[in-house]
Amino acid sequence: MSSSESTSMRSATVAAPVANAWLTPAELLLLGAVWGSSFLFMRIAAKDFGAFALVEVRLALGALILLPFLFRVKDRLTRSHWLRFLGIGIINSAAPFALFAWAAQRAPAGVVAISNATVVMFTSIVAFLVFGEKISKRSALGLLLGFVGVAVLASGKTSGGSVLPAAMAGVCASILYAFGGNFSKRYFPDLPPSAVAAGTVLCASLVVAPLAIATWPSTPIPALSWLSAVMLGALCTGLAYFLYYRLLYRIGAPRASTVTYLVPLFGVIWAWVFLNEPLTISMASAGALILGGVALSQQRAPAPKP
Repeated sequence: MSSSESTSMRSATVAAPVANAWLTPAELLLLGAVWGSSFLFMRIAAKDFGAFALVEVRLALGALILLPFLFRVKDRLTRSHWLRFLGIGIINSAAPFALFAWAAQRAPAGVVAISNATVVMFTSIVAFLVFGEKISKRSALGLLLGFVGVAVLASGKTSGGSVLPAAMAGVCASILYAFGGNFSKRYFPDLPPSAVAAGTVLCASLVVAPLAIATWPSTPIPALSWLSAVMLGALCTGLAYFLYYRLLYRIGAPRASTVTYLVPLFGVIWAWVFLNEPLTISMASAGALILGGVALSQQRAPAPKP
């Protein structure tokens, strides 16, 4: 190898980390903005579609975009894989999507977005209760803080009405996400995460289809609601999963999960900008408590000095 070739290779090696230094934060910010917008689109479209019809449009479009990832591993798929896709698709996509869509009909988008921030906390609890993973004292304190935030959020009111049912629906969806995330990591060790996402979303769309047909609106759906549903499927499901799995492979799950801090922030911002939804004191307090609890529960204790 010539000295000029050696120099160029060293330059390329140095250039890659420099490029990724801005690429990773940019993609995390973009993903947070995209996932945060899903609550805006649900708030707009849910009242015209209903929960199941909206979820079916979202899942079908998301599956269409993600199918190439599944096609790449088609020769490795067995009957067992498809049964797991079906089970986790219900737990991790169909049911929580329907709960969030139902909640979006009954409370501001910001309330639903903040309830989604509890996913990380419940993931730790499920890992502890079901799989025996340890929870440190620091994490336990963070979980307690987060639960106080949930109580504050559920006690809030908007336009004189209680947001308790919607907040609880969002929390239940987050619990399902927690189970789905833990199961996905353990029951698909032989498939790339992108293929797992494609398989579960596809199966979830097949499960919801009969419910969507049975409850499809009898009146014409406005163009704005159709646009919101398409954006929810193509942007917030298909593209968002693609971005997430790029990050997952590049920086690993712990750093990729930090997008959780950005989603409720953008959810509240988009609702304020486009729907003129106010940020109430209870929402702000709950958001601070939940995100503070999440941050505390995810911190690792310092390693003991030798």
